[in-house]
Amino acid sequence: MADEPTLGELARRFEDRFADVRDDIQQIGHRLDSKVSTDVYTLRHDALTARVQALETLREKDAERIVATRRWLVGAVIVPLIGILLPVIILLTRGAGT
Repeated sequence: MADEPTLGELARRFEDRFADVRDDIQQIGHRLDSKVSTDVYTLRHDALTARVQALETLREKDAERIVATRRWLVGAVIVPLIGILLPVIILLTRGAGT
């Protein structure tokens, strides 16, 4: 009989366990409140997908613009520069050879 708990001790243990369960239920409630619903997640995912697609489109346009700029640079600057310098170089080399 000495090993058996008294009624008061049993009541205290029961209250402790009840308080632990109550705290666990409150923690679960807080976790559920912080979760995002499936509808909100889907909307955010769709918005993010649309944003990524828009950024990819802008990147492709920028790449096309860079290619166009390079073509312009070659056509408007380098080709005329070669056209001017090449005859000068040919004249200088022929003049030096005669």
